[in-house]
Amino acid sequence: MIKLSSEIAGVHFKNPVVMASGTFGFGREYGKLYDVSCLGGISGKGLTLNPKAGNSGIRVYETASGMLNSVGLENPGIAAFLEKECAYWETLDTARIVNLGGGTLEDYVLGAEMIQEDADKRLRTGKTAVDMIELNISCPNVKEGGIAFGVKTCAAQEVVRAVRKAVKLPLAVKLSPNAEDIAEMAQMCQEEGADAVSLINTISGMKIDVRRRRSVFDNLYAGLSGPAVKPVALRMVHQVAKRVKIPVIGMGGITSALDILEFIMAGAAVVQVGTYNFLNLRAGSTLVEELEHLMEAENIRSLDEIRGII
Repeated sequence: MIKLSSEIAGVHFKNPVVMASGTFGFGREYGKLYDVSCLGGISGKGLTLNPKAGNSGIRVYETASGMLNSVGLENPGIAAFLEKECAYWETLDTARIVNLGGGTLEDYVLGAEMIQEDADKRLRTGKTAVDMIELNISCPNVKEGGIAFGVKTCAAQEVVRAVRKAVKLPLAVKLSPNAEDIAEMAQMCQEEGADAVSLINTISGMKIDVRRRRSVFDNLYAGLSGPAVKPVALRMVHQVAKRVKIPVIGMGGITSALDILEFIMAGAAVVQVGTYNFLNLRAGSTLVEELEHLMEAENIRSLDEIRGII
């Protein structure tokens, strides 16, 4: 038998294929196409304390080997998620991860407390809907001129420390590739009590409409994802995995079982799949099946055999 499973902070992942935040909604729509419980996990659409309408204008644009997105964290807010989506998440046999963003330290803490309180209430009735929080520190700090929390280690440290104090749920911190020193950032997260780090978030990019003499996006810049970012993501995952002892969740341009094994060899415990969901609406089930076949062909009986071997 081939062993695909792994564990992060007591959370069981039946396989390493986790759907990345912002690319899978909360799973309902894809659940009409295949059984999403076949996945290792789902990181839901990024949530903020209050609902957000998102950015105006074009939000997604295809580019060479990837795509740019300027969605602007459109989401229903934490209260609406807890009320309308968690009942569905209770039915899923997969790891369920809430992606939490915020514009201020207070937003992060209040949001985290709401998620924890709801988890405690459900647990008292023998139910669970959330297994882990993924802290998105790539959000702009509105009190510091819009600089993302995840760029400077000192700013990120304040958020990670405060949220860690506010929650008992396992906590992963999603790192920005724009961090001044991403390995140092990961080490700080470990020291502040994070159970895991996930990386990388999108890389800032741009597309210009030559005929209109303007940026395609109202916000000028957008986040680049897809195969174009994979070499950068792989390098950063490897650097971070060599620096920290906590598990690393790798992501960035994964479209095949070969890509998954590369990230595992670089040191990832599990991976997240994002842009590929737009190319293949059954990406999750496809990758799980492909991975098992590839491991058989390569005589790999367990991901533990190859994890971090580079």
